[in-house]
Amino acid sequence: METDRSGHTFREKLRRSRRIVVKVGSGVLVDARHQLHTARITALTGSLARLMKRGVQLVLVSSGAVAAGAPLMDLQGRAKTIPQKQACAAVGQIRLMALYERLIGEQGRHTAQILLTQADMRNRERYLNAKNTFETLLEAGILPIVNENDSVVVEEIKFGDNDNLSAQVAALVQADLLLILSSVGGFYEGPIASADAGARPVSVVETITARHFEQARDVESSEGISTGGMRSKLLAIQKAAQYGVATVLASGLTEDAIEKVLSGKDEGTLFLPAEERLSARKHWILHSLLPAGTLTVDAGAVAALMRQGTSLLPIGISAVSGEFQSGNAVRIVGPDGREIARGLTHYSSAEVAAIRGRRSEEIESLLGYSYYDEVIHRDNLVLIRREVVDQEGRGT
Repeated sequence: METDRSGHTFREKLRRSRRIVVKVGSGVLVDARHQLHTARITALTGSLARLMKRGVQLVLVSSGAVAAGAPLMDLQGRAKTIPQKQACAAVGQIRLMALYERLIGEQGRHTAQILLTQADMRNRERYLNAKNTFETLLEAGILPIVNENDSVVVEEIKFGDNDNLSAQVAALVQADLLLILSSVGGFYEGPIASADAGARPVSVVETITARHFEQARDVESSEGISTGGMRSKLLAIQKAAQYGVATVLASGLTEDAIEKVLSGKDEGTLFLPAEERLSARKHWILHSLLPAGTLTVDAGAVAALMRQGTSLLPIGISAVSGEFQSGNAVRIVGPDGREIARGLTHYSSAEVAAIRGRRSEEIESLLGYSYYDEVIHRDNLVLIRREVVDQEGRGT
């Protein structure tokens, strides 16, 4: 599962990364007085500017808007309601971006603000528009700075959001590396998950499993601003790995952490990418879309999908739940209720209910028309392997 190979050859490959997504958490950006940690942010932007001058294309996914706005709202160190968090984010995002632009500007570079919501990632047209915007900015040598649009999206203001956002951005821009800078030094194994206790992080994780989630420990930062959010990070890293992106989880409190990682040093924990990567479209289907319904299939269909890589035909469907339209994402579960795949359906829930268990050549007589022979074409279907861990951290 884990290996402690400090000289792992993949670390050397990090030297050649030309497009990197860097995610930095609030625990790194904010000090013990709940103020933006200017010295630390200055060091961060200095590292980013030096990489940009070397021709490395960077995207920064930055937390910290709520924490940065809290002092101006007289809410630092206090519990916040959802409206208060939204207001803090609106105030703090301006402060944060102004600081980033000033510091990067002093290095002869410029920044751009991109605020995203999950809805932007789920809509294919908006997803592609965002991709084109990133490409244009990166080609122009601009540093895109990304954050959740926390001031308007209630469900996105929760712990760990930007971890998952960073993974989706890494897939969106086809990054070579996702670098997550946190208030913890990496992934720690065992009952003690704190560098303060003398433990060292695991050097390399080849594949994330359910055991990693069982061992995950959320450790509070020295400033008390945020926790390590290890479970959230593992989910994000898993998403990046499925797209073929390696991830390094390292301490943003360590001086020159970025340079150490990109020089091949044994800094933080390296999570290797999956050997069989998903295509950009299938990664989008699996990780960006919200399933609108569920199709239960029989054992024969499970075998055909999992072993032969076939499309899903109506004859293999035994039950339909939820209300969905053509083009929506749906879950595919086996007779035991375990999700085995996810895909885009050609037919609505009512249509599938009418043709389930029947042969493809019967579709026209049953519906009066026939769009496709299959309910889900294999090009729009993503298998969920047994080793993948679901959103609750359970093995599937």
